[in-house]
Amino acid sequence: MAKYRIPAIVSTYINHDMIQAHTELPPLAEPRLRLLYAVLNDGGLNQGNSELYTAVVSLVQVGMDTHDLIDTDTRRRSEKEMRSRQLKVLAGDYFSSRFYQLLAHAGQTEMITRLSEAVCEVNRMKVNLYTRMRVMKLTSDDYLGYAIQLKSELFSHFGDKLHGALSRLWPDLLGGITRCEVALDELDRCEDESRFERSWAYWHVLQVGNEEERHMLAEGATDLEFIRNLVNKYEIRTHLGDKLKSGLQAFRAAAGKLESANLVHELSQIANQLTNNRGGYMPALNEMR
Repeated sequence: MAKYRIPAIVSTYINHDMIQAHTELPPLAEPRLRLLYAVLNDGGLNQGNSELYTAVVSLVQVGMDTHDLIDTDTRRRSEKEMRSRQLKVLAGDYFSSRFYQLLAHAGQTEMITRLSEAVCEVNRMKVNLYTRMRVMKLTSDDYLGYAIQLKSELFSHFGDKLHGALSRLWPDLLGGITRCEVALDELDRCEDESRFERSWAYWHVLQVGNEEERHMLAEGATDLEFIRNLVNKYEIRTHLGDKLKSGLQAFRAAAGKLESANLVHELSQIANQLTNNRGGYMPALNEMR
């Protein structure tokens, strides 16, 4: 398996002094990126492009994730907050545009079209999700489905770049690892009052909570003690831990059907790294098959 160098490659495009001084960027989608690189490099029809394809997907994803961090609050902001917001807008646009340049330089016009269409589909799904959020017509299961789709859409279009069983198993591999990523992020969100609103836990409590709790959430209550009481009362960590385990089980089941021992080993490493800080929620990872 060729060495995974995507973070180092992408850092040359996203690390800028002004951005680092005035705003924060989202982390790279490491589990999905490592998975994509591993399958393209081991079983791709265009192995020579595995690094290029993974790098450009990384740039597109971090561009969209950066735009998702933009605060839409209409209240008056300080100069520092305004600068941070403006830089997120510009940075997201810049990161997204670089993938055009890299693919065009490599003569990969078909991939430009494919990823551009995927971005349009992501934006369409976001509009649907935000519309349902605004009218408060969203279940926690609905939210989870949207979250997994939004994170996996860019990556889902590489199935036909793979051969044999790997092409057929790609949706299960991607779906499993993405479900793990979403569950881990939601576990973090349920502990953070600044990110609790509109999280999986938020929508779950709106379904199962009492009238007073639902009213307080709908009114924007984000007091840390209130949130902690909800998380404990409705066993949010346990529910999300179960979703984390189900994602890992799906990933392991798909990986167990692969023929390449090298690839199975690499996928095991990805899963282990993803979950190594969540031992309380995860079963032991000894074998992928």
